[in-house]
Amino acid sequence: MTELEVVRAGTVPYEEAWERQRALHAARVAGEGPDTLLLLEHPSVYTAGKRTAAHERPQDGTPVVDVDRGGKITWHGPGQLVGYPIVALPDPVDVVAYVRRLEGALIEVCAGFGVEAGRVEGRSGVWLPADEPGPDGLGRPERKVAAIGIRVARGVTMHGFALNCDPDLAAFGAIVPCGIPDAGVTSLSAELGRDVPVAEAVDPVDKAVRAALTW
Repeated sequence: MTELEVVRAGTVPYEEAWERQRALHAARVAGEGPDTLLLLEHPSVYTAGKRTAAHERPQDGTPVVDVDRGGKITWHGPGQLVGYPIVALPDPVDVVAYVRRLEGALIEVCAGFGVEAGRVEGRSGVWLPADEPGPDGLGRPERKVAAIGIRVARGVTMHGFALNCDPDLAAFGAIVPCGIPDAGVTSLSAELGRDVPVAEAVDPVDKAVRAALTW
């Protein structure tokens, strides 16, 4: 790949960031732009991938932006670090291997904060394992700390990942996050019992994703 150019864009409305992705993607496909990683936050928004079912959407009329990535519905908003790598994949294109690289980078970031996260077979993203049942037989289910949803067109990636740092997790309550009803959503702050703002995660994510996307 070309040297990865990282743009820390601050808070960007979703539609504006999507348009920027499309422009970067077109330039990269044409060989006129570098591999780029956008790191940013969004104002609160629900986005739905192509496989989202009607019952997984908000039932109260909350607007949803339908997008051209894989996966189902999710929420983006303050307290969540979103990363959009616009990179040319090596030939032969291996989408699964690319997703695993992103997962590995985010697992490394979580470990750096003291959160032991990992993968769940058959489910993309970065997860915390289910708790052992307590005396009442209850415990937290598997819960996702980072979501991944991508698109690859003409060998170049779009969309990417979202790491929950210190968002309002109640925002996920209006949907079936990623179409998975039997799992939960968590954040670095919720797992550590202290505030972990996006600003604290930007440097580790930048470093880990750069390393993961070097081939």
